[in-house]
Amino acid sequence: MKYKKILYPLVIASFFTGCMGGSASNLGSKYNNKVSLNSSVKDSLAFMYEEERLAKEVYLSVYQKQPVQQLYRIATNSETRHISAVESLARKYGVPITAQRVGHYKNRHIQELFNTLYKKGIRSTKDALEVGCMVEVTDINDLNKYIYQAQKAGASDVVQTYEFLRRGSYNHYWAFDRGLKSIGVSNGCCSLGSAYCHNEYPQNQRGRGRGRGMGRGHGGGFGGGPWR
Repeated sequence: MKYKKILYPLVIASFFTGCMGGSASNLGSKYNNKVSLNSSVKDSLAFMYEEERLAKEVYLSVYQKQPVQQLYRIATNSETRHISAVESLARKYGVPITAQRVGHYKNRHIQELFNTLYKKGIRSTKDALEVGCMVEVTDINDLNKYIYQAQKAGASDVVQTYEFLRRGSYNHYWAFDRGLKSIGVSNGCCSLGSAYCHNEYPQNQRGRGRGRGMGRGHGGGFGGGPWR
């Protein structure tokens, strides 16, 4: 697959399909203490950095072929902040992360997922919106697992950051769900099957309390989706 060079414009963060959970830059202000992270939590930071990159890059790559506004707004606002939040924590704890070309990832599963989602998303507006549902559910499934892991490790700053990402993903899921319904797909993201049907996800997340509304989905992140 050939990748075009994508220029990410500087966009002022808006409340439209945003995370609504505080800015990424001040996430660590409440939890400044640095703890000794175990290898599992460190691995989760490296993984989530690539997964957040995937979300931004697949949305903007698909947008070039299918100009669905949800893809652009979410990628240039929320996903940019998500990447910065995880990157800041990774640097704080000495987790090595390296910049890669758009659409290229160290993690094999993320690379395969990007390739699959890109090929699907460029086919139609419906496929592009469905890709959004798939990405956000995968993100939430992985964050659920990693939040629990960080809680056990006593890494409050990691927990806070992951909950910030999850609140954004809840909002994004519903934005893509509404997008599908607006083009006549009456059951929205649920049209993809039970793995992506999550009516239990909270809506309009605006910095609510920690740990609330934790979605227990059917899928299991990578390995639970139909692309495997």
